[in-house]
Amino acid sequence: MVVQESQISSLLDPFQHFGVHLGLDRINKLLADLDNPHLSTPIIHVAGTNGKGSVCAYLASILTEAGYRVGRYTSPHLVDWTERIHFNGQKIAAADLVAILQDIRSAIAPDTESPTQFEVITAAAWLYFARSQVDIAVIEVGLGGRLDATNVKDEALVSIITSLSREHWQRLGPTVADIAREKAGVIKPNCPVIVGKLPQSAKEVVRARAEELNAPLTIVEPATAIKITGSKEMNWARYEDLEYPLPLLGEVQLSNSAIAIATIKNLQQQGWQIPELAIQTGMNKTRWQGRLQWATWRGNPLLIDGAHNPAAAIALRQYIDTLDKPVVWVMGMLSTKDHEDVLEVLLKPNDELHLVPVPEHSTAQPEELAIIAKGVCPRLQKCQTHQDVFTALDIAMKSASQTDGEKPDKSTRLTVLCGSLYLIGHLFQHGDGLTLAS
Repeated sequence: MVVQESQISSLLDPFQHFGVHLGLDRINKLLADLDNPHLSTPIIHVAGTNGKGSVCAYLASILTEAGYRVGRYTSPHLVDWTERIHFNGQKIAAADLVAILQDIRSAIAPDTESPTQFEVITAAAWLYFARSQVDIAVIEVGLGGRLDATNVKDEALVSIITSLSREHWQRLGPTVADIAREKAGVIKPNCPVIVGKLPQSAKEVVRARAEELNAPLTIVEPATAIKITGSKEMNWARYEDLEYPLPLLGEVQLSNSAIAIATIKNLQQQGWQIPELAIQTGMNKTRWQGRLQWATWRGNPLLIDGAHNPAAAIALRQYIDTLDKPVVWVMGMLSTKDHEDVLEVLLKPNDELHLVPVPEHSTAQPEELAIIAKGVCPRLQKCQTHQDVFTALDIAMKSASQTDGEKPDKSTRLTVLCGSLYLIGHLFQHGDGLTLAS
């Protein structure tokens, strides 16, 4: 298995040199040289700033329960490349991915412009789904929408825009409206589009694009949290006339799950056979790692969440506020993120902050983050930097377990690791003291 993972990296690493290079010419040429595998696959196309992954997870789980052959393509991965490509809930076997990547390498003519790494792994997903004869594929946009390598089909069963905020503005445009135009590129002529709650300027852009393409538009309101007698371990929600379990944590899942359910209802109207039991069972079985996920570090409770942009930070802070405990943060961020905005959302007086680098990526320097953190929240109880996440977690756990002897329940702190999915992936891969909740 280790040999196969090494083979995957050796096949993909040469394309990393080309970085992020938006555009459809290279991916269309590559897919044409592979006999256009994407044309045989009906898709649900999912764009948005946050919530894409969990919406994809909900949809794939429900459709699998309904008896369909379901592909799912998401990014980024936490530990290895096989996580990005799933068939009926199981990630692609490493040996299968190696074989597909070898076929793709062979199809790339030496005298043509090289595809990017993301384009190659996207082509691998299309090829795998075609060879697996999937009935439907749930495809997550990588960046933006209009020029993203996943945007190579002229039709979709449903296009989705989950949410929208000012992220990747350097590539997508300086305003929310500019970003909305790029994400609205996933809307297809005469194909339904389902949208979560968007800022007003973004909603106007999306609505105008949908009208231009005669694409029926549904704007989804969040579901309602409900109590189900006898169900103590699982949250439940109601969207329109349907009640369902909600295994993923955080208030934001009321919006994400409603988008998924609205999409399923649209598929039912198109003739897809998806009974209510399959919806409820599929929702119940949904898992999405690295987002509001409970774990333990050396036997001590730990909450893990990517929270790599302001909108995700808001969702994390909302959930933490329901727990009513002071927080010991262990945090690392990429250099390209909105550090001040994220820290301003997350930090509160008397919180404790431990800052670490994100290994093997363009990391923000912990010392520079510390300066920003002290500026946005001068009343932090402690702000320290560390060379690695494992040392920081050990120190944070020791601090979190200290109490004043009088109110242990209140004064025991909550330890949270956040700031980057790449940091979480590093912990998953190398953290011998980590145990994930089932």
